[in-house]
Amino acid sequence: MIIGNNRKNFINMNTKIIRLTFMVALVLLFMGCKEDEEVKNLQVTQVENFYEPGNGKSVELQSSESAMLYFEWEPARAEDSGMVLYEIAFDKTGGDFSKPVFIMPSNNNGGSNYINVTHKQLNKIAAMMGIESAQQGTFKWTVFSSKGIKPVKAKQERTLTVTRLAGFAEMPEKVYLTGAATEGGEDLSKAIIFKEINEGEFEIFSRLIAGQTFKFVDGTAGTPRSFYNTGELLKEDGTCTISTTGVYQIKLDFTTGVCTFREITRVSLFVNSPQEYIDLPYKGLGVWEALNVTPTRSSTDDRYKFRMSSIVNGAEKETEWRTVLPNDSRPGNNPNPNFYWMRERDNVEQWTNNEIWKINWPSPGNLNWDANALDISFILKSDGPYTHTLVFK
Repeated sequence: MIIGNNRKNFINMNTKIIRLTFMVALVLLFMGCKEDEEVKNLQVTQVENFYEPGNGKSVELQSSESAMLYFEWEPARAEDSGMVLYEIAFDKTGGDFSKPVFIMPSNNNGGSNYINVTHKQLNKIAAMMGIESAQQGTFKWTVFSSKGIKPVKAKQERTLTVTRLAGFAEMPEKVYLTGAATEGGEDLSKAIIFKEINEGEFEIFSRLIAGQTFKFVDGTAGTPRSFYNTGELLKEDGTCTISTTGVYQIKLDFTTGVCTFREITRVSLFVNSPQEYIDLPYKGLGVWEALNVTPTRSSTDDRYKFRMSSIVNGAEKETEWRTVLPNDSRPGNNPNPNFYWMRERDNVEQWTNNEIWKINWPSPGNLNWDANALDISFILKSDGPYTHTLVFK
C-alpha cells in the first residue's frame, strides 16, 4: 500500500515538472518571437537621394550668428512605418565614414530630414579636418538613418569645400587680462575678466603700462590657454606690449582672429545745458570717478549724459554714453538699477531725447547745480552692466 502511494506521488510530481517545463518553453518561445519581431521592426531603409547642398558646393564661412548652411535629403522608410531618426556625418575626403570625424543629429533632435548647420559649426568641423584658419579645404558628408540603433549609411556621399574663418575653431568661454602691464599684475588669480559681448567676442576697459608684457588667458588657475596680438591679428601662445601707458578698450574677436585697442583719453559727465563738461579721472578696474564735485555753472535744465574721448586710427574721436532703456525722466525713489545702465553711441548731439537722464535732486524743485556737491562714478566693469552713480553730499 505504501509502495503504491509513493508510485502515485512520483507520477504526479513528474507530470507537474513536465507541465512546468512546457510552460517555461512556451514563455521562452514567445519572448524569442517577440524579440525577433522587435528587431525586425527596427529596420530602416537607406536614404536614397540628397537635395541640398549640391555636390562640390563651395562656401566662404561668415562669423555672423545667423550664417547657416542648409542640408536636406529624401526621407528613409521604417519597416514599422514609424519615425526615422537621422544623423549627418562629416569625414575626410579619403575616409569611408566607418569612423566619421564629426556626427550630429538633424533638426528636431534627429527627427527631421534636414538640418541647418551654422557657419561657426562648419568652421569647427573644418578645423577637425586639419584645414587651417583662413584656408580653403574640402571634406565629405553623408547621412545615417536609424530607429535609434543599427544606423544605415545613405547611398550617396557629397563633398563640401569651405574657406575657414580667420579666427579660432575652439573659442574660449571666458577671457581674462593678466601680466606685469595690467592692473592685476602677474598673479594669475588676480587676472581681470573680459565682458562677453557676443559668442567669441569680448571687451575690457583697463589700464596698461607701456613696455611691460601682458596676455589674454581663458582661466585663472593651472596652465590656461594664452593669446596675444600681432598688430590686429589675435594669435595663441605668447605675450604682447603697448607703446603708451594709458587706459584702453581692448576688443577680442575670436571668430575672426582680430584684436583692437582704443586709448581712452577723457571721460566727462556732460550737463546738457549749458553743455558743461565735468571730467572724471580714472580710478581703476574700469571705473572713472570724481568726488565732492560742485559744478561751476547753474542751469534750469537737469538732463545729463556722458562723453568719452579716445584715439582711433591716430585721431581723436568723441562718443556719448546714454541710456540703455528709453528714458527722459528722473529715477524717483528706489529706482530700478537698470535706470542707470548705459551704452555707447557714435552720434554726438546736444539733444538726444529718450536716451538721457534727469537728476534726482535732493530737494524737490531745486535745479541749481552749484548748490549741490556730488560724487560721480562712471562704471565700465566687465563683471556687470555698464552703469553709473550720482550721489549727493
